[in-house]
Amino acid sequence: MQQTLVLVKPDGVKKNLIGEIIARFERRGLKVSALKLVKITEEQAKYHYAEHEGKPFFGELVEFITSGPVAAMVISGENAIKAVRGQMGATNPLDSVPGSIRGDYALTIGENIVHGSDSEESAAREIKNFFKAEEIY
Repeated sequence: MQQTLVLVKPDGVKKNLIGEIIARFERRGLKVSALKLVKITEEQAKYHYAEHEGKPFFGELVEFITSGPVAAMVISGENAIKAVRGQMGATNPLDSVPGSIRGDYALTIGENIVHGSDSEESAAREIKNFFKAEEIY
């Protein structure tokens, strides 16, 4: 059983896509193990995007992810990271296939609806940024 962090970003929340995104993961056979609507602090955002610190777009990432509420969730299942990332589609929505979340609902890389951890190490770090162990079922 593998866990990954998924964030429905402010643009996805604004477009009322939380339920649709959860339903896609659940239909795939994945489980929502934790879920909450949060306003990410600047400190959380900087920690979340730490690998991009120093890059020209770092400030924009932090500004966008803190601009509105985010649906944070832990998704669990066999090969959850790969399954979630496949369903999300390419980071650039214009490279995403129809049927993927980004392929269906996003047009720009800056507002691409959803985030998912890219490795087990990232998932562990990112989950701890948003959830206490006792909040995960």
